[in-house]
Amino acid sequence: MKPIYKRVLLKLSGESLAAGQGHGIDPQRVADYATQIKEIVDAGVQVAIVIGGGNIFRGLAGAAKGVDRVKGDQMGMLATVINSLALSSGLDAVGQPSQVFTAISMVPIGEQYSKWRVIDALNQGKVAIMSCGTGNPFFTTDTGSALRGIETECDVMLKGTRVDGIYTADPEKDPTATKFDRISYDEVYERQLKVMDMTATIMCKENNLPIHVFNMDVVGNLRKVIAGEPIGTVVY
Repeated sequence: MKPIYKRVLLKLSGESLAAGQGHGIDPQRVADYATQIKEIVDAGVQVAIVIGGGNIFRGLAGAAKGVDRVKGDQMGMLATVINSLALSSGLDAVGQPSQVFTAISMVPIGEQYSKWRVIDALNQGKVAIMSCGTGNPFFTTDTGSALRGIETECDVMLKGTRVDGIYTADPEKDPTATKFDRISYDEVYERQLKVMDMTATIMCKENNLPIHVFNMDVVGNLRKVIAGEPIGTVVY
C-alpha cells in the first residue's frame, strides 16, 4: 500500500465505539479500530485522533433534560477522555504506541494538549489521541477535530461514520437518496447537509482542510481511504 496522505486527523464518533449496544464501549469494535489504525501507521502514516463522547454522555441531550449547558458539555468532555483511554488501551494491545492528550489539565490521565507535543509524538511513531474537544463548552467534537486537524497540519480529516459517504438525504430514511463522490464545502452549506456542524465545516473551508467521509465500521475501509481507493465522499 502506498499512502496518499502523510498525516491525517481521524474523527471517530463515540456512538461508533458502542457498536450495536447503543451505549458504552464494545471491546471488539475497539480492537477492530486499533488493528486498522496500526495498519496505516505501519504503512508510514502519522495518525492523530479525536473521538466524540455520545456513547456515554452528550451535553446537548443533558441540557434538554435540565442539566446546566456548561456542566453538561464538561461532562461530555470527560466522556471523550474515557473513550480516548479505551482506544489507547486497544492500541497498546496490538503493539501500537499511543499518547492521550487532554484540552483540560488532567495529569496523570493525559498530557495537556499542545500542538508541538502532539507533532513530536507523531514524529516518534505514536498515535496522538486528543480528548475534551476544544476544551470549551458550546463547541462540538466536530469543531474540535477541525481545530486540531488544522493546528497539527494534517493533510485531511478522515471522518469515520456508520454510512459510506454523504447523500442527498439520510439514506437510512430515504431510499431514493443518492451519494456524492465529491462535494464542495459551499454545496454542503447550501444543501444544509449534516456532514458535521457548520462551525467545523467553515473552519475546514477557510483553512483548506479536506474532509473524507467514509464507513469506518467496515474493516479494511481505513486502509482503502489511505491508499486512495474511491470510497466514501470527499468534501473540498
